[in-house]
Amino acid sequence: MAVTGRCGSCSRKSGSDGKRGFGVKIYLVGGAVRDRLLGLPVYDRDWVVVGATAKQMVDAGYQSMPGNFPVFIHPESGDEYALARTEVKTGPGYHGFEVDAGPDITLEQDLLRRDLTINALAEDADGNIIDLCHGRDDLDEGLLRHITPAFTEDPVRLLRIARFAAKLGQWGFRVVHGTHDLMKKMAASDDLPNLKSERVWREMKKALAQPQPWRFFEVLHQCGVLQRLFPVLGETMGDAAAHGHPSPKAAMAPLHRAVALTEDLRVRFVAVMFAGLVRTGEMAEFSRQLPVEREFTDLLEWVLAHGVELDAETSAENLLRIVARLKPMQQPERYRAFEQSCHALWPEKMKTAWPRLELAGQVVSSVDVQALRRTGLEGAALGDALQHARVEMLQERLSDF
Repeated sequence: MAVTGRCGSCSRKSGSDGKRGFGVKIYLVGGAVRDRLLGLPVYDRDWVVVGATAKQMVDAGYQSMPGNFPVFIHPESGDEYALARTEVKTGPGYHGFEVDAGPDITLEQDLLRRDLTINALAEDADGNIIDLCHGRDDLDEGLLRHITPAFTEDPVRLLRIARFAAKLGQWGFRVVHGTHDLMKKMAASDDLPNLKSERVWREMKKALAQPQPWRFFEVLHQCGVLQRLFPVLGETMGDAAAHGHPSPKAAMAPLHRAVALTEDLRVRFVAVMFAGLVRTGEMAEFSRQLPVEREFTDLLEWVLAHGVELDAETSAENLLRIVARLKPMQQPERYRAFEQSCHALWPEKMKTAWPRLELAGQVVSSVDVQALRRTGLEGAALGDALQHARVEMLQERLSDF
């Protein structure tokens, strides 16, 4: 048996080898089809194989991937090829499904198990689009719509639909009312706590990289998921609505500014998390809840510790202390992320506060340490004299501001 697939430089052809009697068909599916129809770059291609078995895939040279689903890696392209499958809910959580990936499972059965109509598109070897769920209509209308009530069986879909809102929001994509109603029921269900923290953070991190990441949090807030998964964020956005704003978008204003400033996900993370954590002081608890990488939490901690105190009245001593902590000369990339975070959070304050901090950085490198050494100073005495000289110089320069 030969399993074939056309995928860039691969020698295998995508589509059907039924002409040769094997009865195997391969389809491009999901995001690659969706994004191409939207005119977006296609970075990953996923394929569905109909009519094959796992043994046949391995025998054809594909590498089997670990997990509950029969997924294989093409030996040349690295694309993922999954056997067509159905799923039946049998238990709680993401893994609580019974999977049937036999060779008799059809493309239609595989597409109908998917989450959204716009993700249930397939393309055959001749470039024909198979659209069983009217996904192209929803692409044209900018609608995020579930396919069947089975949408509620997997809580990960709450995060995914919010991420698609962040990805496609710039074209006006929105969740339809019926799907929103299902999401509210899911938010109140006992299945939500079964979401793995690693998966929650992975989806949140992906959302932060999208053109409108605030839509991820807004969608989750509107259906009640945010309050359960991220209580600190849920309270912050709830407060924004309670204080006379027409929507929780005011709480997302720093994230809007961060997106305009940078693609650095750490800065976007700080912009969205700062308000809740500075108010509650629950940084340690939050770090226990989500497996966030240290580079993200470090930046947030620096902004919590030092960004708050930066203003037009910050003393020379404190400005020099912040510079010593951030080490702009030794770690310019980290310093830049701190700067962008501060400007996203406090754009008005930073118009005067940031130039003062920059001046402190210049002073640190301006004082001649060797000249002080030549006076015979060393050890603690040299350190005290250096600090005194820097404070005096900075105070003098600040007086001209």
